[in-house]
Amino acid sequence: MTGRYVLGFHEVDESQVAVVGGKGAHLGALSRIEGVRVPAGFCVTTDAFRRVVAEVPSLDGLLDELAGSDPDDREAVRTLSARIRRTVEETVVPSELAAAITGALAGFGERVAVAVRSSATAEDLPTASFAGQQDSYLNVVGPEAVLRHVSRCWASLFTERAVTYRRRNGIDHRAVQMAVVVQRMVFPQASGVLFTADPVTGDRKNAVVDAGFGLGEALVSGLVNPDVFTVRDGEVVTSTIAAKQRAVLALPAGGTHEVAIDPQRQGQPAVTEAEVVRLVRLGRRIEGHFGRPQDIEWCLVDGDFQVVQSRPITTLFPIPEADDRDNHVYVSVGHGQMMTDPMKPLGLSMWRLTAMVPMHEAGGRLFVDVTRRLASPAGRTALLEVMERGDPLIKDALETVLGREGFVPAAPDPGTGASPAAPAATPSDPIETDPELVIGLVERSRESIAALERDIRTKSGPELFDFLLEAFEEHKRFLRDPLSFKAIMAGMEATWWLNDHLLEWLGEKNAADTLTLSAPGNITSQMGLALLDVADVIRPKPEVVAFLREVGDGNLPDADLPDGNLPDAAFPDGDFLAGLDGLAGGSEVREAVEGYLDRFGMRCVGEIDITRTRWHEHPATLLPALLDNVRNFEPGAAARRFEDGLRRARDEERDVLARLRALPDGDRKADETKRMIDRVRTFIGYREYPKYAIISRYAVYKRALLAEADRLVRSGVLREREDVFYLTFQELQEAVRTHRVDERLVRERAEAFRSYHALTPPRVLTSDGEALSGAYRRDDVPAGALVGVPVSAGTVEGRARVVRDLADADLAPGDILVAPFTDPSWSPLFVGIAGLVTEVGGQMTHGAVIAREYGLPTVVGVEQATRLIRDGQRIRVHGTDGYVELLS
Repeated sequence: MTGRYVLGFHEVDESQVAVVGGKGAHLGALSRIEGVRVPAGFCVTTDAFRRVVAEVPSLDGLLDELAGSDPDDREAVRTLSARIRRTVEETVVPSELAAAITGALAGFGERVAVAVRSSATAEDLPTASFAGQQDSYLNVVGPEAVLRHVSRCWASLFTERAVTYRRRNGIDHRAVQMAVVVQRMVFPQASGVLFTADPVTGDRKNAVVDAGFGLGEALVSGLVNPDVFTVRDGEVVTSTIAAKQRAVLALPAGGTHEVAIDPQRQGQPAVTEAEVVRLVRLGRRIEGHFGRPQDIEWCLVDGDFQVVQSRPITTLFPIPEADDRDNHVYVSVGHGQMMTDPMKPLGLSMWRLTAMVPMHEAGGRLFVDVTRRLASPAGRTALLEVMERGDPLIKDALETVLGREGFVPAAPDPGTGASPAAPAATPSDPIETDPELVIGLVERSRESIAALERDIRTKSGPELFDFLLEAFEEHKRFLRDPLSFKAIMAGMEATWWLNDHLLEWLGEKNAADTLTLSAPGNITSQMGLALLDVADVIRPKPEVVAFLREVGDGNLPDADLPDGNLPDAAFPDGDFLAGLDGLAGGSEVREAVEGYLDRFGMRCVGEIDITRTRWHEHPATLLPALLDNVRNFEPGAAARRFEDGLRRARDEERDVLARLRALPDGDRKADETKRMIDRVRTFIGYREYPKYAIISRYAVYKRALLAEADRLVRSGVLREREDVFYLTFQELQEAVRTHRVDERLVRERAEAFRSYHALTPPRVLTSDGEALSGAYRRDDVPAGALVGVPVSAGTVEGRARVVRDLADADLAPGDILVAPFTDPSWSPLFVGIAGLVTEVGGQMTHGAVIAREYGLPTVVGVEQATRLIRDGQRIRVHGTDGYVELLS
């Protein structure tokens, strides 16, 4: 079987996805693996699909309509998809194409039953399986029926579900072609699916087998519950035998039908344990060939297994690479940094080059290997204590791994334990409670950043990269500064001391939350208050307010602008500031915004990734928060808010000390508490400064690297400057030296990055691939409440606003912000909300510190909060006890 339109399985391998689609390519590859039986078949190629499409001139217009339709208008998508399918199905198959298909079919013999199955070019890929998105037809008999079902497979490229899936995965409809697999039918006694890795936990050492009687359609359609077997190291370790009341069987004249299973057979296993182990052994061979875990459809025919499909399991989180075969336990960096989105290669490599500890990449995220710390008793205790304070779910996940007997080998204590991201504390050398220490630390950091900005100006080409490598060492020296680390720990430890002792002595939960209100020197809370001051400059200037609202809406009409100004299209980079010139009061507003950007413009959502767009690069990002401040606050709100927090903290201090002095041994308790209050107010604000300093240095690095990218673009080495984001720092250094870049690598990296957005990073990951997110072991919350970590005391009820992107925020006074995470860049929103709920975070992460600073009842670490809480729903946040009630 050769030719343009038809290829036999023996002529196909996995390199020919563009010709025979994902399913066809995999079947061709499967048929070449020794010991794997694949029912005979052939592929109707994508050339055939293009030949048919060429017969339909109206299809281009319909595809344009589909691409231009509103993705949220499901009715429009449904209607257009149906029109396209009908058009394709009604197109007559050209005679030469029909002859090629029927000629290949004749090779099976007269009226042999076949399966006709779609095989799209964006199907069964490592990054998107497209499972179930196009159609398959079983037990098709006769040439006419086969041709009719081939047309149906072509048309199924445009089912509503397939169109929606492509949109969600960012795949152009025209970029996908459809091949069709025609395969001899087998009539099995049992069939099912084999996952060579556990699809739920991700454990690569566990294989899971689903099995039922008859054809696999009964399982795929959900008609019956399957028998489920788990196999590890060649043994069935768990099995669940279902009551299989029905099966799908083939009809003699074609098609399938449901039949009832004899009651005496319903509870019998569809396959024996020995057969399951044999099947998994076969699956491991297939997995080894493709180099990744597989989702395999199988049939058992007269005691022999036949494979009818194999595709990658695309939902598994990747495992960090290791240079040994030992067990490893990894903790997510993103959960500690409040940024769980994937990072681009340049961002990953830059963070690793400037981090305090070795980090490992997987799925576009970074992880720290904590195996050695878990191995020793002291290291394990110290690590679990730090995790309990930071993110209790990580602690629970680690304890789950430790419960796996023998997974973490025991080791003697090497010395003091440390947190995954910082050196060990040295309690033997305590830091004095002296505000001048903090002032000195900040000043030294500013001087270092100023020197970096001055010295980097003269560097370019290979010399720049040598300079940056030295700058990274200075960067790490700042992070390693023992005094800086002690200042951070002093504030955190004082917070813990106050919460623990005042709960014991006075029964007051999270007492430090009020005592730390309006603490001095918190650069992140200052960022939010400073934006209120900018709003004060804007508010009395109606012409500017109207202009900014139009820019924010993205629909600035020419007629609304004074002479000399340009419509919004003139600000493609989001720098609307030029549009302020000529407006009444515009120059004053521009000066205020630029002053804000001078101080805070290096920040952005996901700022640990150097490739993310900074506020000074796209100032319009700030417009939603800025306009909310204009609308929702009165002049002078920043100063009033700070003074109110200061007053509440002083009142709480007086009340606490008075109540303590009334207790037995009260003077001692009050004196100790006063020392800790002074200590926490001295140091807790500094908790936010090192991150600010890091991101300030990143802004300097980025400007220099983008200048090199521009030179590469001008010399024709790169197509666009952002291509450098898909190179590591070392690869960019080499590109600057050699003036060569592998464009194919850039495209592959961009595609991989896109696919990583679909993955949910676990808090803890093992080298077996087991992804663990931990659980709260609590029974003290109301039924139906969402459990999290209490980080800022108080209770508030209000409207939930689910915000996944800072630029989409639309908040009113009294709203409760619900977000995946909140790094420091979110703090401008905090001034206008009544409470906060996040999916990620702990007691001392940035969002928690700022929530306490602003007095917002806050619960963090609420799993799937942005999915379980509806936008606009009324909720009640219990920031003292750590749970959220859904009220409507």
